[in-house]
Amino acid sequence: MPIAQPAPEARVTSQTPNWNLNPLHSPDEDVARRAFLRMVSHELRTPLNSIIGFSEILHQELYGPLGSPNYVEYAGIIQDSGKKLLALFNNFIEIVRLEGGGDLKPSPNPVLSAIEEAVAKVRSLATARGVHFRIRLLDENLEAMFDPRGLASALDQLLSNAIDFTAEGGYVELDALKHDDDIEITVFNHGNAPDPADVARLMMPFEQGNGEVSRSRQGAGLGWAIVRLNCLAMGGSFGLVSHKGESLRAILRLKAC
Repeated sequence: MPIAQPAPEARVTSQTPNWNLNPLHSPDEDVARRAFLRMVSHELRTPLNSIIGFSEILHQELYGPLGSPNYVEYAGIIQDSGKKLLALFNNFIEIVRLEGGGDLKPSPNPVLSAIEEAVAKVRSLATARGVHFRIRLLDENLEAMFDPRGLASALDQLLSNAIDFTAEGGYVELDALKHDDDIEITVFNHGNAPDPADVARLMMPFEQGNGEVSRSRQGAGLGWAIVRLNCLAMGGSFGLVSHKGESLRAILRLKAC
């Protein structure tokens, strides 16, 4: 089955995104964009981190009992909601940064260590869901051209998504191999995959699957867009092979060293 790619109109440009997030009419759009991102990042992250931190203190009753058990439950809900909102905000800021060209600088890096670090980051989530990992990398010395931040972000999105759609007791498989002048990193999982006809649309920001695909967590439809833009910023590409309702294979293509 051919790998689905985003539609032609989905190409990334160096223009400011259409949702007009640039608040300044500056001749230097990059400077204005960076200033805007710094301002928004500080003004939103700071209170969110306070909400998350203090609600955690209340939830754990570090300074004594709160009284009614309902208060502990509510503090936990506030903490979880704050974390979800912070994750959404971080994804949104990353989309804007990448749409503006990003600041990734690809260089030769080992693939195996990047995969292992990505798996370690989401292992607690996988354990909680009863999902296991299989790393099938045959060449431990494999290297590719990538920025560690960009690849880490892409793998984090793909692994979190794969865990989300994998049934308890299932597994997520990772592999990497050299194909001509590229290194292909794949993430595979069995689960309720989307219709192949919807894949190109779902690679665009804020697009979501239909109601038939059950989700165990809420999202704004930014994950695959972030993966795609990170790959493009590193001189690579991103594709998907979807078997509706059965399995999904995500493929990151990076330049080989």
